[in-house]
Amino acid sequence: MSFDTLKLDKGLYTSSKGFTKALEEVDPSENYKGTELEGLDAYERQLKRYNIKVSGPNSDTVSKFFQSSNSATLFPEYVSRAVKLGLNNNILEDIVATTTIVDSLDYRSIACEDTEEATVDSTVINEGSYIPETAIKTKDTLTKLYKHGKSITASYEALKNQRLDVFTIALKQIGTYISNCDMHNAVDLLKSSSKKISFGTADKVSYEDFLTMWKALAPYEMNTVIAENDKLSQILQISEFKDANAGQNFHGTGKLVTPLGAKLVFPLTNLIPDNIIALDKRYALERVQCGDIVTDFDKLIDRQLEMATVTCISGYNRIMDDASVIMR
Repeated sequence: MSFDTLKLDKGLYTSSKGFTKALEEVDPSENYKGTELEGLDAYERQLKRYNIKVSGPNSDTVSKFFQSSNSATLFPEYVSRAVKLGLNNNILEDIVATTTIVDSLDYRSIACEDTEEATVDSTVINEGSYIPETAIKTKDTLTKLYKHGKSITASYEALKNQRLDVFTIALKQIGTYISNCDMHNAVDLLKSSSKKISFGTADKVSYEDFLTMWKALAPYEMNTVIAENDKLSQILQISEFKDANAGQNFHGTGKLVTPLGAKLVFPLTNLIPDNIIALDKRYALERVQCGDIVTDFDKLIDRQLEMATVTCISGYNRIMDDASVIMR
């Protein structure tokens, strides 16, 4: 069946696989290798079918989606993808080791624990001697998942003549809001469960404090540091931070790096105003997401934007408990 003869309906959104994957099953991308449509997924081929341009200076208006009942079915997926642009453009990737997508609200992660023998500093296992163990087991508790999202309160009449590239910016802001809520959950977990250490001087962050965090994380690597407000300002004033290499990196890329090479992350939420969290992002956190971005597809297809919601359900687990510390 060709992409330009498909019958689109709301049933594609009820699939547990999501709209695009359900559409891919009836219109596989592999059938278009060697054609001008190669590189497009099933949804993008439908946009081409109805000549809907969602970005650029010549983008269409919102009303272009509603030229037929078939093309109107594409609108909720456009909303989801635009929200994802804001959701993915955040600092979560700097603190998360892996993301697990689940299809149920009941999810148990794993816990990794070294036996007492595994902590012995030994580089050689002699013949017949004990081999240190790492115990991997399912956690006793379920992962706490939280729903975050927003309602769209504009009417279709107010939006129908708006360009899609402008509307995309508004939807990206919803994604950014969801990601900030998500970051709140991640930092809150790190704050409550990380090993606690103390500042050398209560009212000022020093280079020695970074060395203390670096040593406290061993044998893990301190590659990410989370700080806010006053503490971030104090870090930027550390003399070692102003060395040539750190300065060139900041001026060249806009990325802040500590004197020990850890990336500085500053969340928008005011969760740790007087603390600093240091972690090895490779081992500290698992992000768990239940399904995909969820939209009220019925309402969006029926142009009831003022009643439609966009939500995402996610939560966090500690992977290795010793892979983060909090200085307070």
